[in-house]
Amino acid sequence: MPFASLGLGSKLAQALKEKGYVEPTPIQAKAIPTILSGRDVIGVAQTGTGKTAAFVLPLLEMMAATQPQRTMRALVIAPTRELAAQIEENVRAYGKHLPLRYATIFGGVGEGPQIQALRRGVDLVVATPGRLIDLMEQRHVDFGALQMLVLDEADRMLDMGFLPAIRRIVSKTPASRQTLLFSATMSKEIERVAKDVLRDPVSVEIGARSTPAEAVTQYVVEVSPAGKVPALIHLLKDAALESVLVFSRTKHGADRIARKLSDAGLSTATLHSNRTQGQRLQALRRFKSGDVRVLIATDIAARGIDVDGISHVINFDFPPQPEDYVHRIGRTGRAQAIGDAISFATHEDADSVRRLERFLGRGITRKKLEGYVAAVAGPAGHAEAREDSRGDRPPRPHGGLPQRAKGPWRSKGARGGSFGPKRFGSQRSRPQGRRGRT
Repeated sequence: MPFASLGLGSKLAQALKEKGYVEPTPIQAKAIPTILSGRDVIGVAQTGTGKTAAFVLPLLEMMAATQPQRTMRALVIAPTRELAAQIEENVRAYGKHLPLRYATIFGGVGEGPQIQALRRGVDLVVATPGRLIDLMEQRHVDFGALQMLVLDEADRMLDMGFLPAIRRIVSKTPASRQTLLFSATMSKEIERVAKDVLRDPVSVEIGARSTPAEAVTQYVVEVSPAGKVPALIHLLKDAALESVLVFSRTKHGADRIARKLSDAGLSTATLHSNRTQGQRLQALRRFKSGDVRVLIATDIAARGIDVDGISHVINFDFPPQPEDYVHRIGRTGRAQAIGDAISFATHEDADSVRRLERFLGRGITRKKLEGYVAAVAGPAGHAEAREDSRGDRPPRPHGGLPQRAKGPWRSKGARGGSFGPKRFGSQRSRPQGRRGRT
């Protein structure tokens, strides 16, 4: 099915062809015609399936159908600066042949250029809630001509405490607007809240709700708390881990991991809220270009980071919520490519692992590292790692991880097993190129 058959004009089709998109993904094929018909939409699909293009393309098509008005006709709200910047990058790429103006509004940078862009007039704005409200309070924002409102990663915005801000923004927009909500996960509770801002919405769901992409192979590796850094360094010795995104629970933890990896001679970049916007953008650029092989981030990177070729996601700290896990590992296995997700888990994470498996409805394969034994007490009580050619590990402490999923979530892959770092590097061929992606 070509993109033109979805109702998109020749200029958008040309831009998509120039980006190498051949055919739409399922979420695009279902959502684009529905949006073009004027209906409100709740779109739910796994990460890496092209949700951004699913709403950006019809917005651009509808605005291109009339003369540029230099007034805000479309507003996209996203939870993080990185996602806002990513969306705007796609907007500009898809709309390169259209006579439309775009602007991005988010914190961490000066307000001046953003205010000037609004004064000059823009057709589409991508914004984060905080900075948008700041400019609303200063009377720089006019929603009088707004026709389309999009909440991207809607569940995250509502779940992160943005609900009051979202309600405040929505209350200032015309009641006649068309509203779209998109996300990789959408709990029933969040959906009920979201429906307050939609009118008779059409639900477009692709695949099982709240599940990771099928292209991601998932493992849990049991380690001791002191053994996490040595285990990570051990894994990164393997060149097959080509482009690695490591998730830390805290920003200080991310900095600590980066220092340890740097001491081991591994080049890294960090991405978290203590970094300036310039530093965050530079870290992303270096990771995307391949200047650094490892990006260490907090959950700020779990939403919206779209980097081609991330081969592995490593959860250095086990994610606190199943939804966070889904979004974290969705940074790999994107655009019909494949990837691996490796999650370190200590005995304290046992309950979280069980909760995740219940959420997914299946077990996750347990693996142990060949040639490596988890950290043990060294002189003066300091933890140290040691190599072991047998690939064995010390006895599991009381209260450690279950070695298989229980009850209805038991799966063949939930048993143990061992593999060396070479086994982490996929022996499957990674597709070159992509189709229908954002």
